Amino acid sequence: MALAQPESGGLPPQRVAPTRGSLATTACMETLQVGYLHAVAAAAGCSLSQPFPDNGIDWHVSHSAPGHTVDDEVTIKVQLKCTYQIPPRPPGSTFSFTLDNDHLVKLARTPVSVHKILVVMLVPRSPEDWLRASHDRLDLRHCCYWTNLAGHPVTGRRRTTVRIPTTRIFDDRALCEIMTRVGVGGRP
Repeated sequence: MALAQPESGGLPPQRVAPTRGSLATTACMETLQVGYLHAVAAAAGCSLSQPFPDNGIDWHVSHSAPGHTVDDEVTIKVQLKCTYQIPPRPPGSTFSFTLDNDHLVKLARTPVSVHKILVVMLVPRSPEDWLRASHDRLDLRHCCYWTNLAGHPVTGRRRTTVRIPTTRIFDDRALCEIMTRVGVGGRP
């Protein structure tokens, strides 16, 4: 019986955290949420376009399916937000998120020809905890939630707090369900 011999040099070296770039954390959060949106759209079979200039809406997401009755391809507008101030798995049926009133007015407008949703991503405070990769998966932490703010009133002087349902996790299935409802003339 052969005994395993330690590798030359002793124990394997501890994995040292790499030096991260100097991009502002908020800019990195924006990039992370765009990556999340791209992954969800890809899994849902949707196409993405980015308006330029964005004029308060970050992305247009389009979906084609035989069941759509209002058009062969339907589109929604998506506004992305990201925060580390709300913990993962928020307790209760909703969590609070504050928007500038000008932005809320844009998202709450009704009626519209193209529906809008707000997608809020919750991330850990430290970028080192945002993702983990292995041979069979890429885990992105924590989660995105979505809501349709059509008709929501402005209640604050400059900012208004809205409630985001914790049951509305934004993933590929949720996006397909949103597009199915819009595709038959309904709301997200």
